[in-house]
Parts: sequence; structure tokens; C-alpha cells
Amino acid sequence: RPAFVFFDGPPFATGLPHYGHILAGTIKDVVTRYAHQSGYHVERRFGWDCHGLPVEHEIDKKLGLQGREDVLRMGVGKYNEECRSIVTRYTEEWRTTVERFGRWIDFDNAYKTMDLSYMESCWWVFKELYQKGLVYRAFRVMPYSTACGTAIANFEVSQNYREVSDPSVIVRFRMVGRENCWLLAWTTTPWTLPSNVALCVNPELRYLRVRRRADGTEWVVGAQRWPWVCSLLKLDPAEDFDVMEEVTGAQLAGTRYLPLFDYFQGKVTSDKAWRVVADAYVTTEAGTGVVHQAP
Repeated sequence: RPAFVFFDGPPFATGLPHYGHILAGTIKDVVTRYAHQSGYHVERRFGWDCHGLPVEHEIDKKLGLQGREDVLRMGVGKYNEECRSIVTRYTEEWRTTVERFGRWIDFDNAYKTMDLSYMESCWWVFKELYQKGLVYRAFRVMPYSTACGTAIANFEVSQNYREVSDPSVIVRFRMVGRENCWLLAWTTTPWTLPSNVALCVNPELRYLRVRRRADGTEWVVGAQRWPWVCSLLKLDPAEDFDVMEEVTGAQLAGTRYLPLFDYFQGKVTSDKAWRVVADAYVTTEAGTGVVHQAP
């Protein structure tokens, strides 16, 4: 009988099965049963994922390890043995659950990703892909764990999901053609400021050009956000500033400003970059009414 090969992502045995596993397992069972009843030979071997942060996270909690330095002091070999000792912790519970909902699967000959034969097979596949020119080097934005020193999967990110207060900053961008006038932009991602290419305003909102009495500096900021900006900077809008002009966001569109950094000067079309653009997504709920834009 011709073989039907079904690549099944194996679960971790360090946790108990839940509804998501049962749902996915049922769908997989339907696929392999249909192939079997259609005349194919289907090798239904269960598997265990023994690699990755979930296993290491359990050992880190057990031994009180805080990061890579603790692992190196302990010894990588000893650390790996500790990980191996728990990868089959809940195999019996898994077998009971999976067999209870009737999935056709072979638990007696289950494979483990830590088996040498499995790892060698993976490296062989990678070697074949490389020799055929199907592997290339590129760049990709990935979630990263500074504690583990490695990229992590979205699943691993969600394991430590928490609500936090993001840092935000107000940044001055000097307008072209005005000696001492600055656009006040707001961002919650200050690390992207070196790649700033535009500022965005809402075309329907009102904006103020105010002059600070202490030094004559002029700022452009959303009218409805002006009280918030002053409270943040511990300044009094009535005592410390004079309102010089009120305009709409549409009137600000196209205004040129000087970039904060010179990384991209001469590398992009200057008559398109570092200009004010307008879009309705800018709101009065937060910030200055002027939003920093980066690719």
C-alpha cells in the first residue's frame, strides 16, 4: 500500500492535555483515518517535543535559575540531564486522554525529539535543503528573550504575557523655514526614532502654535492635547505660553522638518521624507496629536 506521510507537530509532555490539544488531535485523526480508508498505509506514531523553552522554564523554576550565567555555572551537561528527566512527566495522563476520545495513535512506539535518530534525521534534511540551494540567509523581526539569549516563538511569548506600562516620550522636531519652531510628536516606541521618516496629524483636528515666554521657543501641538502636555511638563498653559496661531491638521500637511538623525539623509527621496502627513487614525485620546512614523 502506498504510504501516506502526515507530519504531526508533537506536544510537550511537561504539561497536561487541554481542549486545544483534543480539538487539533480530532482533526488530525480525521485526516489520517480518511487516508487509511482510502487505501494508504498510515504510520500513526505519537511523538513528544523535548526541546524548547517550556522544558527549560520548568527546570529554571525547579532549580531557581535566573539566566544563562546560572546554567553555565551549573554545567550544560547537567542542565540537559535535568531537562531530560521531566520530558515524559505526564505521558500516562496524555495516553489516557487521547485514547479516551478515540484517536487512532501508537503510544507504545512513540518517538521523542531528543532521540539521536530524530535529531540526525533533522540535520540530514537541512543538509539536503542546503545542498539544493533552498536555504538562504535573510533578516526577520522576531520576539527575543534577553534572559535566554535566543529568539522565541509566539507561543512562548504568550506564556509570559503581562500588562505593563509602556515608556512614552515627547520629541521635538524642528520645522524647516522657521528659526525656533518645533513640532511636538509623541511615541511609545522611542527606539524607532532613528528611522523616523514622517510625522502624522489628523486633518480634521485643531492645532496650536504656542510661544514659550521663558525663551521664545515655539511649539506646534494638538489643541485638545495641549493641557495634557503642559501637565506632563509641569508648565502652566496660561502663565508660561502665548497662543500665536490655530490651524487644522490639513493645513500642517506637507510641512517639512529636520530629521533627528542623519542615518538616511542622502539615501531617501528628501522631498517625500521628513514631512507632515495627515490621517484620521490620529486621535485625541493620547499623546500630542502628532505621531512619529517609522517603517
